[in-house]
Amino acid sequence: MNRATVLDELATAALKRAQDLRSTTDLNSLYQEALLFEKRDFTGALSRPGLSVISEVKRASPSAGFIRDVDPAEWGARYEFEGAGCLSILTEPERFQGNLEDLDAARNNSTLPVLRKDFTVDEAQILETGTRADAVLLIAALFEAAALARYVSLAVEVGLTPLVEIHDEEEANLALESGAQVLGVNNRDLRDFTVDLGTFERLAPKLAGATLLAESGIKSPDDARRLRDAGADAVLVGEAAMRDPSLIARLASLR
Repeated sequence: MNRATVLDELATAALKRAQDLRSTTDLNSLYQEALLFEKRDFTGALSRPGLSVISEVKRASPSAGFIRDVDPAEWGARYEFEGAGCLSILTEPERFQGNLEDLDAARNNSTLPVLRKDFTVDEAQILETGTRADAVLLIAALFEAAALARYVSLAVEVGLTPLVEIHDEEEANLALESGAQVLGVNNRDLRDFTVDLGTFERLAPKLAGATLLAESGIKSPDDARRLRDAGADAVLVGEAAMRDPSLIARLASLR
């Protein structure tokens, strides 16, 4: 499967949802609401001593298919109990079976900072995220340089932490130029869904100075230790945590 095709499909669907949002919402009011929404310190949670763990709530994914049904409130609280430093909540409705209500439920039942994980392609979505989450995912592959910098700036303006996700050296340069302080390296190649932890190891040396997050493929403490030793401040654990939430405690205990 072609990587661009997967991303294009998800981005096209996200653009439609953004257009619906623009047509039904006053963006000035949304901007003010985003400014007033009190944020939790996502970057601070990733910067604490030891390896921080971002635990993800997702029912399905293009690579895994259906994973399991889940009560986001219950799982948010459980992940916090297990030692997670932050939560990541999928809100993409079609391929990941998520929604904004999942995000609200998890955040309201936890004290942890929450990342809205979706395919953000419009400023309106950043404002929407700013009214209910603490961090927003920006996938570098979806942006030209000027647009990514603009989205990063807007996120910071409304108090969000922008997490810019990259997969290769070109995207790494784009992310660094955007001014983002938190960078995520996705070890999954969306062209064929293969996972290589070496992706993080290759890119991390080029990202000095940023808070670094390793995404995808973390299935054991050994995986997490490998990424920590390569420079990861945090790991994001999705499918493996959904299948075995007790993994979070084992990862969070790494020092």
